[in-house]
Amino acid sequence: MEEERLEMMLGSYGGKVSVLEWETESGAAEETMLLWGIQQPTVSKQNAFVSHSSLQLLLDACGHSLSILQSPSSLGKPGVTGAVMWDSGVVLGKFLEHAVDLGILVLQGKKVVELGSGCGLVGCIAALLGAQVILTDLPDRLRLLKKNVESNLRHGVRGSAAVKELTWGDDPDNDLIEPPPDYVLGSDVIYSEGAVVDLLDSLTQLCRPQTTVFLSGELRNV
Repeated sequence: MEEERLEMMLGSYGGKVSVLEWETESGAAEETMLLWGIQQPTVSKQNAFVSHSSLQLLLDACGHSLSILQSPSSLGKPGVTGAVMWDSGVVLGKFLEHAVDLGILVLQGKKVVELGSGCGLVGCIAALLGAQVILTDLPDRLRLLKKNVESNLRHGVRGSAAVKELTWGDDPDNDLIEPPPDYVLGSDVIYSEGAVVDLLDSLTQLCRPQTTVFLSGELRNV
């Protein structure tokens, strides 16, 4: 297996990152899962940044005080995980903010599609950083998502945000794929193994060679 390595600094974390290229997709997938597994802390505290019993999450980002509404009562419904915030969403949102501040990432004027937006924190931060964001989720999740987008992006927004329905595996609306997104975002989007195939199908439809995908997640039940 031939690998092409490029050392670079990532954000404010002070560590070097190797950008790898493989001849086969399976090689990339195997290496990614291996690295993810060995770097996962042996002891970690879930929900370190969020509270699922609270009706809102307060967070400062991009010079704004964001208030993200949650619906804890919906969490008990089968398959409903997007009604509350998860740690990986906070981590991804703050990663985008710090990467832009450090000049490593440029979102101004870029088209961004967020998958499984849930409460909408990540998409709201991307819009505040200047991106043209389309936040997507299942039909029954859009009410809370729209409310959070409208209440947090009233003033001082460098980009824009729109909310659209997207069911993974279905054909996406044309405005999601044309022009192709510069970035696709997702945080804690896998809640069951059965969703993986549909997620990959949607990523395949959305992405082009110029698209960068940022996915954040947390290993559980291991």
